[in-house]
This record gives sequence, structure tokens and C-alpha cells, in this order.
Amino acid sequence: MGWIVAIIVGAIIGWIASNVMGDREGLLGKIVIGIVGSVLAKWIFADALHIGGAASAGTFTLAGLIWGIIGAVILIWVLRALKVIR
Repeated sequence: MGWIVAIIVGAIIGWIASNVMGDREGLLGKIVIGIVGSVLAKWIFADALHIGGAASAGTFTLAGLIWGIIGAVILIWVLRALKVIR
């Protein structure tokens, strides 16, 4: 059940981040960007910078969605800088 929720939340986060960044990834790309972006946000903001609310990144809460979107936007920006995606 946890994987199904992760896929759904990842899709929501990836879709919003893709709209913010003007990205044209497919559904699978959005899910991957959402999940990896959430993990990235949790690692950067919660583990490295010790921002308490960021520990909820990727959960189906308002704070979790916001932190996940921030992480996904950062991921898209980095991938564009490395010219992995357009």
C-alpha cells in the first residue's frame, strides 16, 4: 500500500513541479521526478540543513506536498543545467 501512495503523491508532485517549470515529461517521468524530488528535498532541507518541516517531504500533507514540489523543482533545474532534459 505504501508504494501505491508514493506513486500517487509522486505523480501529483511531479505534475505540479513540471507545470511550474514548464517541463514536458510523460506520466512516468512526472512520477519519477516527484519521488526523487521529494527524497532530494528531505535530504537537503531536513537532513543537511535541519529544517524541521522538511522531514514531511513526499507525504500526503500540505507541508509534504510543498516540500516535495520544492525538491522536484530543484531536481528539474539541476537536470536542465546538466542538459539531461530540456
